[in-house]
Parts: sequence; C-alpha cells; structure tokens
Amino acid sequence: MRLLVLGGTWFLGREVVRGGLRRGWDVTTFNRGQSAPDAPGTIPIHGDRTSSDDLSRLARSGPWDAVIDTSSSDLPPRDVLLATQALHDQAARWVHISTVSVYEGWPHDPLTEDSPRLKCPPDADETYGYTGADGSPTEYGFQKAGGERAVSDVFNSRAVFLRPGVILGPGEYVGRLPWWLSRAYRGGRILAPAPAERRIQPVDVRDVAHFALDQAADSTSGAYNVAHPEGITFEDFVTACLEVTEGAGRPVWTPESHLVEHKVRQWTELPLWRTHAGVWAVDSAKAVAAGLRCRPVRETIADTWAWLRSDGRPIAHPRWAKHGIDPEKEAKILTSGADRTQ
Repeated sequence: MRLLVLGGTWFLGREVVRGGLRRGWDVTTFNRGQSAPDAPGTIPIHGDRTSSDDLSRLARSGPWDAVIDTSSSDLPPRDVLLATQALHDQAARWVHISTVSVYEGWPHDPLTEDSPRLKCPPDADETYGYTGADGSPTEYGFQKAGGERAVSDVFNSRAVFLRPGVILGPGEYVGRLPWWLSRAYRGGRILAPAPAERRIQPVDVRDVAHFALDQAADSTSGAYNVAHPEGITFEDFVTACLEVTEGAGRPVWTPESHLVEHKVRQWTELPLWRTHAGVWAVDSAKAVAAGLRCRPVRETIADTWAWLRSDGRPIAHPRWAKHGIDPEKEAKILTSGADRTQ
C-alpha cells in the first residue's frame, strides 16, 4: 500500500503516519518542513500545497493508492481544489478530514450524515462565508464545506469524508484537554458547567487516525461522522482529570444561565462547554458500522496527561491561547453565586 499524507508531522497527521508505518505501508508525507520533523521511515517531500509548481513536483513522485489530507483545515476551498486537480491522476482515492461544522444545523440540531450541509463553491477564496450572530454557522464551516465540494467534484466516488467534532489526545495543539488537566492539577474550587450529567463526545486522535487508514485501504466512498458513540459525562470528564493529575480540586457545578450572565465565552473559556442542544448530538453509528472503534475517554485523558508530564510540547498554535478562563474571572464568578448549583 502506497500512502500520501498531506501534512503528517503533528497531531492527527503524525498519528496517521505512525499508523501507516505500523501497517507496513510505504508512506510519503508532503508539508513545508517547518512545524516538526518528518517521522523516520517516511518519504518526505517538502513544498507548499498552495503552489502549483510544488504540487506538480509532488505528483511526479506518485502514484499512490490513497491520499489522506490532514492539512486543509486553514485553507480556502480553492487551495483544496488545486491539490485534488494536481493529484487526480496519481491517487486512487482521497480521504478528506473535514468537520461537523459543515452541517447547516450544527450546533443546534442532532446530526446524521444526511443532515443538510452549508453551501460553498469549490473554488471559493478565504473571504467566502460568514459567522452568525450566535456563533453559527461559521465562516470556518462554509470554508470546509467548500473544501468537501472541491474533493467531491474531482474524485467523485473515490472520495471519503471524515467529519469529526472534537479530537483530543496526546499531541493536541488546540489546548482544550490540556487546559482542563492543568486546571485540575492546580486544584481549589473549579468552575464547572452544569448540568454535570451532560454527555460529551470527544474522540481520541489515535482512533480517528486508525479509522482514516482503514478508509484509505477500503474501496467504499461517502461521509462519516466521527464522534465517540458513548461519550462521557462532563462530571466523569472533570473527575478523570482530577484523578490522573492527583489534583485536590472540587468542581462547582454552575448553572448555564449564571455562566452566560458573567459572559463566559462558550467553547473556549470553559473548553468543551456550549449551550446549544445539538453540539454533542452527533450520530456516529454509520462510522461505527464501518469499523470506527473509540477507546474510553478516560484513557485519552490519562494518556494526554502522561504526554504533558513527559515534557510533551504541542506545536505552537494561536488557538492554544484562546482556551481557558482567567483565574481572576473564575474566582469572581465562584464568589458571586456560583454555588447555586444544579
């Protein structure tokens, strides 16, 4: 099996590469060579995927049985289209890492793969789309929907789309789970979003990588929502963070109305918290039927803490700084009625 990974040096891309090598595949990576070293055992090709010349040079190293694109999250559709056109004759199939944000109803409505998607042309630039007043839909969602359209238009039945919600695990660069772990380790009274029994569906990066590789080796096509089928309650999530860090903290489960009143930014100041009903109502039954297997979220939490404690250093990314509530703001909320728990 000859595999081309667009990206391949950090988080999901790195896990895809590791998994492909463990399977005995010939793995080529294509990236700029700036974020992190290429994994030993790969065939690294450095270049800019937004450059026609670099993509033409890459294509001359083909063919490949499959491409797994892990590096298009910050690219406009036209750049995704450029890569698919350049590699059309050199790849038998294309596995595209997308997002649940492509759905019109996210995060308000429960989602299946048949839910309506946002509309965006395949050659749109970075200015296409908008973010709604309540944070949905998002410009990011429009852009990713256009990226899917670009892949579909070129690869048609040779394309597979994976639509994760939140990916956690060792190597995370966004900072969601690392913040909760650090906060648990610091201890004290911890501002936590009620209801404690709310279930969340984060999926481990290693499980997403394994499923992507399975799809690269398969012959089917279509789209899959990639979310944890069982998930974990927020209470068990915070408890697990406290247990693995041995933090002497106590969560204070605070009504959403109180958090909103104090202008706590959803999704970032308390990572993974959002009031919208559909944010954690993603049906992944189709992916499970196709072979998606998700380890317990507690295992993801423990392994991420072990990575951090072993001097784990995520790739520098601006999203990291956006996550986590300022300690002074948290303390103020905790002393202003946060004990009116649900």
